[in-house]
Amino acid sequence: MSKKLISTLILVFFTFGVFSQCAMCRAVVEQGGEEMAEGINSGIIYLMIFPYLIIGTALYFLYRNWKKRST
Repeated sequence: MSKKLISTLILVFFTFGVFSQCAMCRAVVEQGGEEMAEGINSGIIYLMIFPYLIIGTALYFLYRNWKKRST
């Protein structure tokens, strides 16, 4: 088997556990009320920011290095 196929299979099998988390979050929000829902939404937004910051920083440094080499 190729490495790509094995990697794809591993990723597919490990993502099944991720889908079950949504039901748990929904149950917590339904029991906790509006304040709990706002807290969970803020936490989700907080966690979403970091991958974009990392990718943006990496792209900035790549662009800066590309500009230095092209001049």
